[in-house]
Amino acid sequence: MTMAVPPGLWYIFNRFPGVLAPPAIVYVASILCRNYYRIDIPTWALVPAYVFSLPLALFLAVQWRRFANNRNAARLNAVLPPMVDFKWPGSIDNIRKVVHATKHGYLGEMFIQWSEKYGPMFNSPILFEDRIFTTEPEHIKAILATDFTSFEKGPSFFNQLKTLMGTGVFNSDGEMWKFHRGVARPFFSRDRISHFDIFDRHAEDAIRKMKARLREGHAVDFQDLVSRFTLDSATEFLFGKDVRSLSAPLPYPPHAPGAREKNAAAEAHPANQFAKAFLDAQVATTMRSRFLGAWPLFEFWEDKVARHMASIDAFVDPIVQDALAQRKDKGGEAGEEPGDEETLLGHLINMTEDAQILKDETLNILLAGRDTTAATLTYAMYVLAVHPEILQRLRREVLEKVGPVRRPTYDDIREMKYLRAFINEVLRLYPPVPFNIRTSNKATVWPSKRADGKGYYIPPNVRSPYSVFVMHRRKDLWGPDALKFDPDRFLDERVQKYLTPNPFIFLPFNAGPRICLGQQFAYNEVSFMLVRLLQQFEFVELAPEANPDALPPQSVRESAGRAILSDGQEKVWLKSHLTLYANHGLWVKMRSV
Repeated sequence: MTMAVPPGLWYIFNRFPGVLAPPAIVYVASILCRNYYRIDIPTWALVPAYVFSLPLALFLAVQWRRFANNRNAARLNAVLPPMVDFKWPGSIDNIRKVVHATKHGYLGEMFIQWSEKYGPMFNSPILFEDRIFTTEPEHIKAILATDFTSFEKGPSFFNQLKTLMGTGVFNSDGEMWKFHRGVARPFFSRDRISHFDIFDRHAEDAIRKMKARLREGHAVDFQDLVSRFTLDSATEFLFGKDVRSLSAPLPYPPHAPGAREKNAAAEAHPANQFAKAFLDAQVATTMRSRFLGAWPLFEFWEDKVARHMASIDAFVDPIVQDALAQRKDKGGEAGEEPGDEETLLGHLINMTEDAQILKDETLNILLAGRDTTAATLTYAMYVLAVHPEILQRLRREVLEKVGPVRRPTYDDIREMKYLRAFINEVLRLYPPVPFNIRTSNKATVWPSKRADGKGYYIPPNVRSPYSVFVMHRRKDLWGPDALKFDPDRFLDERVQKYLTPNPFIFLPFNAGPRICLGQQFAYNEVSFMLVRLLQQFEFVELAPEANPDALPPQSVRESAGRAILSDGQEKVWLKSHLTLYANHGLWVKMRSV
């Protein structure tokens, strides 16, 4: 898709033959009637025929598809997934419910409600396009591993994300995906993921700025702070040059004296331009998923993601070009054996000199490495604020294993079992990528627990969203206390009872051939930052007065699926673009040692 053409025009142009076909058939039929059968159809009859030919053709196409799917399912001794009830054509009524719940409800609220009514998998069509949603571990296992070749990101998903992510590893299929995966995998060796100098430098910077703001008597938006920490760490790790987002002033609580002017000045700081553009591009990209393949109609004259790419390109393009120029000066050629480059970009240049591929791949890894880790740290701090007893237990382990000052090592982190269990529990209840999606490229059958033994038929070219967020909270998979935050579930007999027999109930990093390359890198970065924080702070509490907008409304706090915290209600408003985040930030106050 060439974005030089307005998206809406591109969409219509590609579907023009299909749109013209029904009225064209009416026209040809009228000519045949007049010339061969001497039947002259009056204008009052032709006009409605032209007008209603398109919706009639759409209706017939939908009915034929359902008939064909039922016939093919029966041929394979399978059944179609249950379909969510809807009243309006194109299930517009359900679309409105989802949009309303997304804006005003708990994360995934409609999918949680439909799961309770229809079971862990169902068909929730959008604008006549089937969408088979699942939270069943065996189905997700098939998508990601055992039936991997039957599913892909698909052309529709690719077009939604292309403006931001290009042909990078998270937005490609087939040979292009294999190429990106193959060139990036060797870089994530133990030597690099356990090299903590970058983490230490930026963690020290972040904690220093946080302490300074706390000394002023103001709460700190911890989500903003760790997003800067992970952005600076990730850009230095990937490019060898960080965006220095921590050099910009931290935001003040919105209602603090002079906050508006101070925050406006901070937003204008050059170091914030890249971070803001990256976030805005992700939000605009995510909006497209609500409309599936019809998203260009809602960005008819302008690609709304492209407007945010200028600041991203201004940072990335010169780095890529400079790295290519340095390699050329050294006389290197793409395709040579990898050397000991300290950055992903330096490693990739050994494989290709295509500037667009280099940019796409580094941006893909940046998105995965920065936002997911920031989300994990944000919600880790959230649960520490509402569970002070867990904070004290974690802090005791840190002081016993590392002490109050020393920098943790790779071996230190490996030995801290409770810290790992704590992070796993954060990832269970607050997975950084709560929703994901694949598209079937051929017909397949998913296993079922039906009494008749029939599986579920998945037609070709159908989108299959799946949610580890919902799956991780299922009581039938995790036990009656599934909604309780309890790190010990990863240490006691519940591991053998629930997780060991069915490891696919816990998938914060996906699984199969597309499992996250940076899984251990993420564990190390989160662990390192938590150790540094717990060495220097002994108490943390939420500061809802700092930004009342960050508090979820009553409807969110009481909705289905919430985690059971100290008083049974969420105190933060969970939201998701491509990754999980806290709406309006996570404002906290902390007491240093």
